[in-house]
Amino acid sequence: MRKYLVFLPLMLCSVLFAQQKNGLDTILQQMQFTAKEQLIDKYYPRNMDTLYGGYLSSFSYDIKPVGDQDKMIVTQARHTWSTAKAAMFYKDTAYISMSRHGFLFLRDKMWDSVYGGFYNLVTRQGVVKSQVKEAYGNAFGIYALAAYYECSHDTGALNLAKKAFSWLENHSHDKVYKGYFQHLQRDGTPVKRPAATAGRSDLGYKDQNSSIHLLEAFTELCHVWPDPLLKTRLQEMLLLIRDKMVTSKGYLQLFFTPEWKPVSFRDSSKETILRQRNLDHVSFGHDVETAYLMMEATEALGIKHDPLTMKIGKRMVDHALRNGWDKVLGGFYDEGYYFKNSSSIKIIKESKNWWAQAEGLNTLLIMADLYPNDSMQYLQHFKKLWQYVQTYLIDHEHGDWYEEGLDKEPERKTAMKAHIWKGTYHNFRALSNCIMRLQQ
Repeated sequence: MRKYLVFLPLMLCSVLFAQQKNGLDTILQQMQFTAKEQLIDKYYPRNMDTLYGGYLSSFSYDIKPVGDQDKMIVTQARHTWSTAKAAMFYKDTAYISMSRHGFLFLRDKMWDSVYGGFYNLVTRQGVVKSQVKEAYGNAFGIYALAAYYECSHDTGALNLAKKAFSWLENHSHDKVYKGYFQHLQRDGTPVKRPAATAGRSDLGYKDQNSSIHLLEAFTELCHVWPDPLLKTRLQEMLLLIRDKMVTSKGYLQLFFTPEWKPVSFRDSSKETILRQRNLDHVSFGHDVETAYLMMEATEALGIKHDPLTMKIGKRMVDHALRNGWDKVLGGFYDEGYYFKNSSSIKIIKESKNWWAQAEGLNTLLIMADLYPNDSMQYLQHFKKLWQYVQTYLIDHEHGDWYEEGLDKEPERKTAMKAHIWKGTYHNFRALSNCIMRLQQ
């Protein structure tokens, strides 16, 4: 009898392990289908603009091109990056030519041949619509060029990436307070915030969003060009984000003065806070994304599993799960806020955007791998999030993901499927990273 009592728990453990493995095998197969047939195949080569170069950006809910098709540096760069990564992920050289198509448009139409730097917005034909330049957009230009060079070995792309990095260094980099100025005039002069600037405007501020994507871009460029100054700037951005932007509670402050003073309205009335929410709120999606980007940066710097970065990254993910997670259906809410005289957070925007859920999948699976026995149960949250994505975000009829979860915004079912702020980058990066991790 004693022998059977010993054997029964061992058998039960084997059954539970098999069930868990089977569950992950199913998720792996679903993600492989979602990444290829429901995303990559839906846009490439369909969105390649064979008339004027680059990529078409705007598509209807059933993935048909609509509108005037203005081209923003961020979208063009992200499609160039996605096709480059697809070439390497699927070992399919057809995607290299699709990525080159984007590179040529970046080089010939979006790079300012007079003053340097990437323009922010051009028409479909490539006519400049705005003289404004941003560190954010130039970061994505570098990100795309580095990935395209990695898959193609086209030295023209690497040389342009170096020029873009040098342009940021000479114009956007703050040599006094560190970091980068976001808003720049055509000649690269940083834009200062006039006293009469409207309160809701972010003009002249430094910000976490451009900072985390500069971190991301420098990480990508380091893989193909391990330049000493580049590594210095990568480490500088890592320390600024980790040690200045992340609050003690574990979330990112969004905007700062050039001297790195946080832009906060917490001492104001609730009405004022909500009116200024674009400058000051808790963005759970950015928090889980940044936890991953910081870990990725430390690896590029040759410091795998840096203890302090891991600790702060974990704190960010745990904060998002405790405070911004839908405990019924799963998924990360868009925005929260710690109002004055309250120790708990209040959700101020309950919608669940597509990119936050994508980044959440990637980061949660990484955390499940790093901390398999942690009380936060990262693997269970990962499975719950994938179930949410399958149910409320993926368009199983037409392909791609809705911009927001249908549980909160059912009208998104027939809304634009893609536009200049929504492409394939977040989804494909998350899915391809998860697929590789699950295969291991």
